[in-house]
Amino acid sequence: MSDTLETLFSTPQFTLPTRERDELLTKGLKELTSQHEQRCAEYRGIVRALFPRTTECARLADIPYLPVVLFKKLALSSVAPSEIFKTLRSSGTTGSTPSRVILDRDTARLQALALKHIMTSVVGPKRLPMLLVDSESITQSTGEHSARAAGVIGMMNFGRDHLFALDANEQVKTDEVKAWLEAHRDEPIFVFGFTAIVWHRFLTQLQSAGQRSAPAILVHGGGWKKLIQSAVSPERFKTRAREVLGEVRVHDYYGMVEQVGSIYVECTQGFLHTPNFATALVRDYRTLRELPPHQEGIIQVLSLLPKSYPGHSILTEDIGVLEGVDDCACGWRGSYFTVKGRLSRAELRGCSDTANVG
Repeated sequence: MSDTLETLFSTPQFTLPTRERDELLTKGLKELTSQHEQRCAEYRGIVRALFPRTTECARLADIPYLPVVLFKKLALSSVAPSEIFKTLRSSGTTGSTPSRVILDRDTARLQALALKHIMTSVVGPKRLPMLLVDSESITQSTGEHSARAAGVIGMMNFGRDHLFALDANEQVKTDEVKAWLEAHRDEPIFVFGFTAIVWHRFLTQLQSAGQRSAPAILVHGGGWKKLIQSAVSPERFKTRAREVLGEVRVHDYYGMVEQVGSIYVECTQGFLHTPNFATALVRDYRTLRELPPHQEGIIQVLSLLPKSYPGHSILTEDIGVLEGVDDCACGWRGSYFTVKGRLSRAELRGCSDTANVG
């Protein structure tokens, strides 16, 4: 592990001032850019064509980035075939081409370690009884793992006495879930699942968890597209979670298979926060220039974790707003943002036509 990453891991997450964090990130991301240029021919060609002054990067906005769609088109790797440990693929929508992300053992280890540091800040250092709103069968694939499977397997490390709430047909195992909740009624529990599944397969099917005397922590992520189509707002989601689970603290998170391990967790004020070892910028739709806080644009995510593939700086297809820096009322330090939606096809074409960036 590099000295930079070790410093960012060893400092409690969401406590590092942005100026200090960004200096360390810029240094580490410049090093990663150089390494990937040397080891990945496709990345080298793209960067030298579009970002000819990579050695002059003085700030995070200068770090070269790849549009996320490239991971659907190219198998980008910075390691030899013999070093590949695992290949992850995005869940995607039916008929769409999934992204493929190549991991070596070191990158997989860093991702697991990063997730540990983030989740410890959210659920605490002790493993809680854990209810997984998914089917156990999702974890039993070999070879390539979907983003959904990787998420479930990764989160399982932070719980104990696990129960998968859904059967193989993705229906709630009502009797088992109620018995499990009753057995843990007097102690805090950890509930995890993907947003649409938690809503459609759990919160709308389960009437109540009974009279719990201890709080629950519900962590969910994976996008709101299906819920927005059903007119489900974050407020409605949280209200329903309280109706089912009683006292519950709900944390959405933002992340993607192209940067597994670097998740941005929702605070008590409803904002997504950047951890120590990753950050997010917002860029103008047309010029792709970095935008200041409170202006809507395209989200760029940067992370020190991807070492086996050039995914350390990615321009997403998501629209967002940088809401502030170091001053969130929740008490967490660092920059924080909101996600507003996805780019339309026309906007995506416009972005792909833009070559000069700054």
